[in-house]
Amino acid sequence: MRPIDLAREHGLSAQAIRNYDDAGILPPTERSETGYRRYTPLHVHALRAFLALRRGHGHQHATEIMRATNRGDTESAYRLIDAAHVALLAERETRTEVATALGSLSTTTPAPVHGRPLTVGELAGRLGVHPATLRAWETEGILRPVRDRATGYRQYGSDCLRDAEIARQLRRGGYPLRRVAQFIESLREAGGPDALSAFLDSWTDRLTTRSRHLLAGAAQLDAYLTLLDQT
Repeated sequence: MRPIDLAREHGLSAQAIRNYDDAGILPPTERSETGYRRYTPLHVHALRAFLALRRGHGHQHATEIMRATNRGDTESAYRLIDAAHVALLAERETRTEVATALGSLSTTTPAPVHGRPLTVGELAGRLGVHPATLRAWETEGILRPVRDRATGYRQYGSDCLRDAEIARQLRRGGYPLRRVAQFIESLREAGGPDALSAFLDSWTDRLTTRSRHLLAGAAQLDAYLTLLDQT
């Protein structure tokens, strides 16, 4: 087969096939007497495996998996695949922790700060915690107070009050500071609890899609490995 014959099935260009060949994504290719590349069904399966792997692993990792497979280093290929599943599991657990933290929050919204921002003592008194606790939360990135230009004192506005209220509830629920900081950062990025709920739903969809892509890639790679064993 010619490069265009492999390319046609996937809507690729012949040059893309040659590039994949040169990158080691495809197994070694024989040449005709005139120097043209000659592909076989083995190359067809290799290309299918790479394109399927790329959807779940990304281009670079899929390339590394195929290179390792083609040089007979299946141990390295399996390690790369296992690492992707470990990373996906860690992300899935993070998503679950964020969702659990969101569910543990009180439905009441703290009253906004009107007028001037609160001082560290005023916020501590409002929450019933020690001022040193607020400073520790700041060190972890949970709170981000601004500083008064004249005095250098910390000033806590409505956003800080919201984050402090959430931190207090999560700490009462037994969450370590590192986890509280991760949740607050997710909340900031999403734009608030309601937006975070929608974000969590889309996050679940992305995790599910990637899991399916990893499974599909593994199936195609298995078919390619089976064919390699027969050659």
